[in-house]
Amino acid sequence: MKKVLIITYYWPPAGGPGVQRWLKFVKYLPDFNVEPVLYIPENPHYPIEDPSLIKEIPKEITTYQHPIFEPYSLAKFLSAKKTKRISSGIIQEKDQSLLERSMLWVRGNFFIPDARKFWIKPSVRFLLDVLEKEKADTIITTGPPHSVHLIGLALKKQLPKLRWIADFRDPWTSIGYHKKLKLTNSSQRKHKKLEHEVLSNADSIITTSATTRHEFENLTKRPIKVITNGFDSRYEGSIDLDKSFTISHIGSMLAGRNPKNLWKVLSELTTENSVFRADLQLEFMGVVSQDVMDTLYRYELGPYIKMKGYGSHAEAVRKQRQSQLLLLVEINSRETEGIIPGKLFEYMAAKRPILALGPKNWEAGEMVLNTNSGKVFNYESHGDLKDTILQWYGAFKKGKLTANSENITMYSRKSLTEELVKLL
Repeated sequence: MKKVLIITYYWPPAGGPGVQRWLKFVKYLPDFNVEPVLYIPENPHYPIEDPSLIKEIPKEITTYQHPIFEPYSLAKFLSAKKTKRISSGIIQEKDQSLLERSMLWVRGNFFIPDARKFWIKPSVRFLLDVLEKEKADTIITTGPPHSVHLIGLALKKQLPKLRWIADFRDPWTSIGYHKKLKLTNSSQRKHKKLEHEVLSNADSIITTSATTRHEFENLTKRPIKVITNGFDSRYEGSIDLDKSFTISHIGSMLAGRNPKNLWKVLSELTTENSVFRADLQLEFMGVVSQDVMDTLYRYELGPYIKMKGYGSHAEAVRKQRQSQLLLLVEINSRETEGIIPGKLFEYMAAKRPILALGPKNWEAGEMVLNTNSGKVFNYESHGDLKDTILQWYGAFKKGKLTANSENITMYSRKSLTEELVKLL
């Protein structure tokens, strides 16, 4: 079997879609005669953990670990809450304290490209021996954190014949939170330079969206392939739907993901329709920013909110199948047009109607429409949004609220792994 060394920071017990992407690739690569060898940090700082994912790690996989110095582990002594929020990518834009502004400035300008930069040099020295021992001629780096790509860059420079594939789960310098890091002009140039070096030296590049691929095509002549995230759950057997008219959001609800028009529409419906008011329930499984919570209470939706906190992946899948509607929201900006939330594919597989709100020309929205998985609205929608929710509510009352997602087999984890293997 061909051996491939996969270098990743996030791995169980870490939680989130970035973990599941490579956990599933590792699961299916042997089916295509490829043996994955894994390299991960020995003592990582994970802001979100899902220990249930540990049991999904293939028992036969060879795993190498090396210690990492984590600045976040020191920063938590100043403020554990703020450190966890920042390391999770949740940056509060309003009412930032002096400490939070200072932490963001230090994070953006001292830790380039990110706080895991101290793992680069020791990893390169360590992996030179691993590559020799395993006789692996191909490596895959996956980021963020983009420091992982700099490990690949250094190895490629020392071993020019080594094949290097760089997997970008998110963009680098164009991602939304990049602008919030209070970067100096010098720091911005450093990020751009490192991004260019990675894109120019990798043998192949993978992106999770066509939008990011088009963006990178303006920066490099290297071949770029889109391999999205996907779903792996079998969804076998029936499940009892919620008795309430639940609109569920699974995952982090960042400050920028605050669809005020949706909250306004729901507030109007609860005022105008007493039956709707009795049935409505808003469920949030994951972290919700204070800005979103403030807006919900301002529209007097507090009585309908159910906070479930962060749950395991299995619990999230079960909630997706039970919910009447699944809420998919992205920040309303040009920079997020190519962001495809990992939850989208599991939403599709759950076969519950998706209520999607995001920017115009949103790639994820097009996927919702193309697979007949739900309806898509922008942040200015009101009348059409209200009409759709009422239509869905009417179907719910008759016990006929369904979704029939079509042509989603291409997004199964095994099909996506087959596409990955073509690059090897």
